[in-house]
Amino acid sequence: MANSILAKDNIQLNTTVHSKEDAIRLTGKILVKKGYVEPNYIEKMLEREQLTSTYMGNFVAIPHGTEDSKPFVKESGISFVQVPQGVDFGAGNIVKLLIGIAGKDNEHLDILSNIAIVCSEEENIEKLVSAQSVDEILAIFEDVN
Repeated sequence: MANSILAKDNIQLNTTVHSKEDAIRLTGKILVKKGYVEPNYIEKMLEREQLTSTYMGNFVAIPHGTEDSKPFVKESGISFVQVPQGVDFGAGNIVKLLIGIAGKDNEHLDILSNIAIVCSEEENIEKLVSAQSVDEILAIFEDVN
């Protein structure tokens, strides 16, 4: 594996986005830039959002591709985008943390379970939303492993 699944470069803090589409594209662009996925994966992330919202509750969305996006995934990776002002994901759901996921084979299932553990605690969400440094974000996720 060339990259670690969640590296410092994959994290973007204090971001402002104007729509959920912009937010999803941004999480996808980080995955593309870091070499986890091919550019077509971003369209599959948007397609997934049309099928079912990736809003998980607790100010968190986990954009990811559709079932047929697997050929566009080169290796497993996560992008993390912090949007302190929030972005509307529809139906009054405000998202402040976007965690973009690309999973090779079934590796993403382990990734998802770790994220779910972190994001199930409101205290962790508050820390992630207010984090001022990439190291703070990494420390919260490292506690899970």
